[in-house]
Amino acid sequence: MEFKGMRRMLSFTRRCVDDYGMIEDGDVIAVGVSGGKDSLTLLAVLHDLAIFYPKKFTLKAITVDLGYEGSDYSQIADFCRELDVEYTVVPTQIGHVIFDVRKETNPCALCAKMRRGVLNETAKELGCNKVALGHHFNDLVETFMLNLIHEGRIGAYPPVTYLSRADLKVIRPLSFAAEKDVRYFVNHNELPIFKNPCPADKKTQREEVKKLIATLEKENKGFAHRIFGAMQKSNVDNWAKDKE
Repeated sequence: MEFKGMRRMLSFTRRCVDDYGMIEDGDVIAVGVSGGKDSLTLLAVLHDLAIFYPKKFTLKAITVDLGYEGSDYSQIADFCRELDVEYTVVPTQIGHVIFDVRKETNPCALCAKMRRGVLNETAKELGCNKVALGHHFNDLVETFMLNLIHEGRIGAYPPVTYLSRADLKVIRPLSFAAEKDVRYFVNHNELPIFKNPCPADKKTQREEVKKLIATLEKENKGFAHRIFGAMQKSNVDNWAKDKE
């Protein structure tokens, strides 16, 4: 299966993987596939990376079904079959718990925590030692700004996280790719994008921060990259490049 624009996405991904030692020989990597543009792009890019990368690794795809009515993952299943990647859908009632039982007014953090728990547990059951998430460059800068504005702290998330309780490593191979590059890739390939059924979609603090960064970027070209550069220079959350 050939993807248009893959060479550009691979250049971002391989540089990120190499800089932070994300992949080792024999890794079995679970890709968290929500069905959105980021996770499906990550799956496609890692699939092609595995073909030539000197450290051999295996992929498995996992979708955590939040329990919304009408969710259909058959096209994603077909896509995974084309890639020859094992695909698992885990049914949950996370959406019901968040919105109907707990009636969360700021649901994103709890939802993410519950989804990650299910994803990590499933990855271990499937024999994986790493979980790959589809966070890209803009996600990283937005998280930094969210933490600064709403929590008054300097931080985002690291490129590689070791979860001692689960004995898993979480990696973010798309962290050097901007959202516009992901969109270009999606727009030029037939990926089975699954529309987010979450009631809070596009109504979050992250969306407000995204708009703020876009405004600051217009007024100060290169703003987002300077934020990331400062994170690397100060080694915020281990973003300084691996010197080994």
